[in-house]
Amino acid sequence: MKSRVTDPRHLDAEAFAQESVRLEGRWSQDDLLRLKQSTLPESGAEVAWTAEGERREGRAGSAETWLHLTAETSVTLQCQRCLSPMTVPLSIDSSIQFVAGEDAAAALDADSEHDVLALSRDLDLLTLVEDELLLALPIVPRHEQCPQPLAVPVSPEEEEAGKEAHPFAALAALKRGHLPN
Repeated sequence: MKSRVTDPRHLDAEAFAQESVRLEGRWSQDDLLRLKQSTLPESGAEVAWTAEGERREGRAGSAETWLHLTAETSVTLQCQRCLSPMTVPLSIDSSIQFVAGEDAAAALDADSEHDVLALSRDLDLLTLVEDELLLALPIVPRHEQCPQPLAVPVSPEEEEAGKEAHPFAALAALKRGHLPN
C-alpha cells in the first residue's frame, strides 16, 4: 500500500505539504461518476492531473498548508441552441489552503480569493478533482456557431394558413365585408 503522503485516494494533506510532494497521473472519466452523469455518453477521455503540496509562512508567522491542483480533460455536452453534441475542453488550476476545522475554513473562504478547506488526513484527490471539474462545466453549453442552421418550428395550423392565404388576404376580406374563418 502507498504511504498516505503519495496515495492520491487517501492523502494526508498536511504531510503532503510538509514534504513538498508532487503527484501526477491520469484517471478515466469513468472513475468520476458525477462528471460522467453530467455529460453525454460520448465522453470518456482521460483526466490528466497534478497535485503539489507546499508550506508557506502565514501572516502570524505560522506555517500554512497549501495544495496546488491542475487538471485537464474534454467532455461531450449537448449544445442548448441546436441540441447536437459538442466537445468542451475543461481545465482547472486551483490553489487550496487547508486550515484546522470546518468553522475556520468557512470563515476564511468567504473573504478569500482561493479555496479554503478543512485540513484532512484522508483527502481523496479524485473527488477533489471531480468537484473542480464539475464547477468548470459551462452553465449553458452552446457552440459559438452551430454546425447546422437552426430550424424554425412551425405549427401545422401556421403551415396550412401559409399555403392558402396571402399576407393581405384578411385585409382584403375585411374591406369587402367578409371575415375569413
